[in-house]
Amino acid sequence: MSLHTVLGATGARGGAVVTALLETGQAVRAVTRHATSARAQALSAAGVEVVEADLLDQAALRAAFVGTDTVFAVTTPFESGPQAEIDQGMSILAAAGDVPHLVFSSVSDADRRTGIPHFESKAVVEAALRDSGRPHTVIGPTYFYDNIAGSLDEIRTTGRLELPIPTTTPLQQLSRRDLGRFAAAVLTDPSTFDGRRVDIASDNPTPDEMAATLGAALGRDVTAVATDPSELGSDDMRAMFTYLGDHGYSADMATLHAAHPGIGWQTFGEWLDGVISTR
Repeated sequence: MSLHTVLGATGARGGAVVTALLETGQAVRAVTRHATSARAQALSAAGVEVVEADLLDQAALRAAFVGTDTVFAVTTPFESGPQAEIDQGMSILAAAGDVPHLVFSSVSDADRRTGIPHFESKAVVEAALRDSGRPHTVIGPTYFYDNIAGSLDEIRTTGRLELPIPTTTPLQQLSRRDLGRFAAAVLTDPSTFDGRRVDIASDNPTPDEMAATLGAALGRDVTAVATDPSELGSDDMRAMFTYLGDHGYSADMATLHAAHPGIGWQTFGEWLDGVISTR
């Protein structure tokens, strides 16, 4: 049986990949900064091998990668900034010299010179990965449905879905479940995806369509409201939502879904029904 190592395994993206791999009976090694955390202990109880390593600790990463067949790598700029994300990526690449196949979780459109800070930092890591010559795949997720999960109570109360893009502009999105399933498909069949960069999305509703779906699910009228991205406090988020309002993501959803129907790509409504049913 192949062994798949997942970085950031106690986080949202890495956790979704671990779940998908376990659902298909794969052997998983989870890498986390805090092996004694509740999430890490839950993974251990589920039969996952848990290893502690910081993304900047190359020696610890090398040890974590010993004997693995594939690695799912995730980096983040949201703790210490874009340069920190680049440093994480370079550390992973330096430690992964003997890894047979590396899957990097980037972001859709990172290869399009968007000027968005956390897209550009991932683009630097992608370029270094290509230049390394090692077998790899890049997965570019679009906007996550889960970004509004924490706002559902507020939406229920106010009847407003606020997003910093025009309410009639489609926004490609996906569930973390679908990211996990697609990543698991790549990790378990790496030769099919070798050298490819794949942007992924599950659905592309407009904010108006999202509001209608939310209204039906929450049992009240919900109105989409386009807020001004220039009023966002983060330079990164201002750049991202300005880009999304003007251009949108570029995932080829028709080709993607036709080629990989087994993912079961969730619509926004299907995802929402699942979230509300657990509340």
